[in-house]
Order: sequence, then C-alpha cells, then structure tokens
Amino acid sequence: MSTTTLEKTQAGPAPAARPARRTRRRGERGPLGAALLHTGLTLASLVALAPVAWLVFLSLGPDKDDYLHPGKILGKLTFSNYGFVLRHTAFFDWFKSTMIVALGTTLIGVFVAATTGYAVSRMRFPGYKPLMWVLLLTQAFPVAILIVPMYEIFSELGLIDTYWALIVINCTTAVPYSAWLLKGYFDTIPFEIDEAGRVDGLTPFGTFARLILPLARPGLAVAAFYNFITAVGEVAFATTFMLDDSKYTFAVGLQSFVSEHDAQWNYMAATAVLISIPVSVFFYLVQKNLVTGLTAGGTKG
Repeated sequence: MSTTTLEKTQAGPAPAARPARRTRRRGERGPLGAALLHTGLTLASLVALAPVAWLVFLSLGPDKDDYLHPGKILGKLTFSNYGFVLRHTAFFDWFKSTMIVALGTTLIGVFVAATTGYAVSRMRFPGYKPLMWVLLLTQAFPVAILIVPMYEIFSELGLIDTYWALIVINCTTAVPYSAWLLKGYFDTIPFEIDEAGRVDGLTPFGTFARLILPLARPGLAVAAFYNFITAVGEVAFATTFMLDDSKYTFAVGLQSFVSEHDAQWNYMAATAVLISIPVSVFFYLVQKNLVTGLTAGGTKG
C-alpha cells in the first residue's frame, strides 16, 4: 500500500459543502413577520365576524328576552323565528320593495356618477372644479334638515309613497361619493385610449361606453356596491315617504317588531339575518373587482 493511499484513508471523507445561505428578497417577510401578520389578520377577522355570529345566535332563541340570558339559548335552539318571519310578516313585500329601490338606485346612481366623473376627468368646461366640490358639499347637510323640504317637493310632484321618490333620494346621497370615486379611477386610464377612439370615428359617448367603461369595471363595481348598500340601509326617508305597508323596505319593516313598550328581538335578529342574504349575494357578484377598484382610484386626481 502506498503512502498516498494510507494518508487518504486516515484523513477520512471530505466534509460536505455547506448549502448557500438563502438571501431574503426585498419586501419578503421572515417567519416571525409572517406569523405576526397572520395572527393580526385572524384577530381582525374574529372581531369582524363576532357581531354577525352573535346576531345569528340570538336569532335561534325562541323567546324575545333570550338576549338577556344568552347562555340559555343553547338548550333550546330553534329555527321557529325564521318560520314566523317568512310566514306571518310581509317579508316578501319588504324584499320586493328593497330590491326595486336598491337596484334602481344602483343602475341610475352608477350611470350618473360615471358620466359625471368621466366628464370632469376628461373635459375642461367652465366650473368643472367647483362642480365636484358642490357635490361634496351636499354631503354636509344632516338628513333631518332635508326631510321636510324634500317631502314638500315630492308631494307637489305626486311622488309620495312611490319607489321613484326613494330612488331619487338615495341617488342624491350615493352619487356625490361615487362621482368622486369614479373620477379618480378615470384619471388612471390613459388619455391615449380616448384619442384612439376619436381616430376610429367614435363620438365622446361612444368612446366612454365602448372603451372606457370596460376598463373601469373595478371602479364601477365599488360604486355599485356602495349605491346598493346605501339604498338597502336607508331608514329616515323610507319611513317618511312610504305610507303603504306593502311598500316598506327591509329597514322600515324591522321597525314593525318594535312598539312603545316592547321589542321582539328574536324576530328582529332573524329578519336581519335574512336581510343579509341579498346583500351577501350582491357582494359575491362584484367582489372580484372590489379590491382593485378600492385601491386604484386613489393613485391620481
């Protein structure tokens, strides 16, 4: 055996090479940061879901005073409150009225807000800047101040106890915010698209309808959702302007469970859970575009 062979045998195997240390990319979170982030998001989700879960839990208690002793509900859970609301109240009339008002407000409000926002974003006409500030100023007036003059106006027009009254009033509330939102979103769309439309022979409205609106779907989704929930949750004007019980919206129908000396909280909770279903469905239909629409409009203008 040669000396070279003996030395290799005594030295043993060569040590394995250490794996190269992974370099964290810029913006990448470490294990501790990721754990803290997920913990925070979990806690925030629980805080957001707790009121909803509590409402559903109270709706399963058969007695109106079960909210005072929630621990006793576990032993007598029932869906009887939902059966009572669906069979012995005007729930489906409330549903029809709410959908007419909410969808009407959404369609008209988004159209008006989109055309207004696009005009201010693209066109320079006298008073275009004051117009947006006037729209914003309309949000400063309390509802209590507006009810009486609006009641007088709609009474003269013969619109009291009609769906059109609520649709128009809800639009006056939702359109100013939606116009500001969509104006900011239209500002992010390049002007070259409008110029290309004009080169192709499109009118300004044709450019708006065929080129700009498809690109603005995220912003339109946010505006539509805002208009929808504004109409569903509006109480003051709906209570004042709707005289026929069959035309009550959900927000007004809930008040039928409250009297001067009593409140049927179990039926109110069940009705509130049922009300959330159409809102959740509408949210599901537009949720793909909501996050993009909420963030993109704040980049310019």
